[in-house]
Amino acid sequence: MHRIFKPLLIAPMATSVIIAAIFATLVGCASAPEPPTASLAKAASTIDDAERAGARQYAGADLDEAKARFAQAEGALESEKMTEAGQFAEQAGVAADLAMARTEAAKASEINRQLHQDADALDTEMKRKGDQR
Repeated sequence: MHRIFKPLLIAPMATSVIIAAIFATLVGCASAPEPPTASLAKAASTIDDAERAGARQYAGADLDEAKARFAQAEGALESEKMTEAGQFAEQAGVAADLAMARTEAAKASEINRQLHQDADALDTEMKRKGDQR
């Protein structure tokens, strides 16, 4: 039997050149991530919105968590750890969203409680008026 294809033999020097070229390509593609400015801005805005909505009163722990994560994001940004900064900024935004949601729920619960009290007072007044006739 005759071999139709001969095995391709690459010289050791050529192998090194190919490996170096592949490595250089991979390193060139792995550039540093951009600063997460959009995530930081969104988190800061959401924290401000939560504070204006009264989160300090209704969801203080969540608001504190959001601020702590935001501070970590700023620290990571200063250390040029862009991936971490982005992750902390996202976590800050989520914590601020949670603070906002809990604040809105607490306010709605207060309104509901007040409406029930008003309805009870109205019922009492109507019964009193009915008993007078």
